[in-house]
Amino acid sequence: MSNHVVTETHDRIFTIRLNRPEKKNALTQAMYLAMTDGLRQADANAAVRVILITGTADCFTAGNDLMDFANAKPDEASVAVQFLQVLSSTQKPIVAAVGGVAVGIGTTMLLHCDLVYAASSARFQLPFVNLGLCPEAASSLILPAQMGHHRAAELLFLGDAFGAITARDWGIVNEIYPDPELSLAAMTVAQKLAEKAPIALRTTKSLMKRAQANVIAETMSREGQQFAALLQGPEAREAMMAFMQKRKPDFSKF
Repeated sequence: MSNHVVTETHDRIFTIRLNRPEKKNALTQAMYLAMTDGLRQADANAAVRVILITGTADCFTAGNDLMDFANAKPDEASVAVQFLQVLSSTQKPIVAAVGGVAVGIGTTMLLHCDLVYAASSARFQLPFVNLGLCPEAASSLILPAQMGHHRAAELLFLGDAFGAITARDWGIVNEIYPDPELSLAAMTVAQKLAEKAPIALRTTKSLMKRAQANVIAETMSREGQQFAALLQGPEAREAMMAFMQKRKPDFSKF
């Protein structure tokens, strides 16, 4: 596994911790592969009842490592899609604890977790259009269904950062805790789930997700194709060049 993804099993809880604080836990190809492998291991391990995904104390993840993705071959971008597909189809309950920034996939992956808890300082953002890209993780389907078209458009079109209260009020987050209390609160919930009847819990999750499972998978696949095409396009190149040059992108020529 990547050194930037730390996994451990304790008391029937499998924890996936993003651990690249010097880069705000920005996700590389290797990190996606490590997280995907971790999810598969946890789902197949009878000793695991619950999966907990978290980051470092002051950061969940800043999203994709733009330099890593700029240098990726077209087929390599699929590792992120593969991670999302596995996350979406994981049978065991998933708890997420979000502190600090959760950008791009740092927010959209939460749509496939079952319970999400945020620190008061948490900041979320969906800057896909700002980067010349489109949404992923079936967020173009899930967000409008969850919060209505207008709110989803505000998040996806404008790409502005929003706080934990908005995330809770609009259905992305279950509850907010003071920063020092987040880790314990999320672990306490995970422990409660670990004590439940495991087959009944997995069956309940399966039934809850059944109605939308196929359309989510289809949307995720379609988004992934569009994302990969846009990633190689001129708008994304301009956005990434602007990022590296520390300037505002100029989309006026497109």
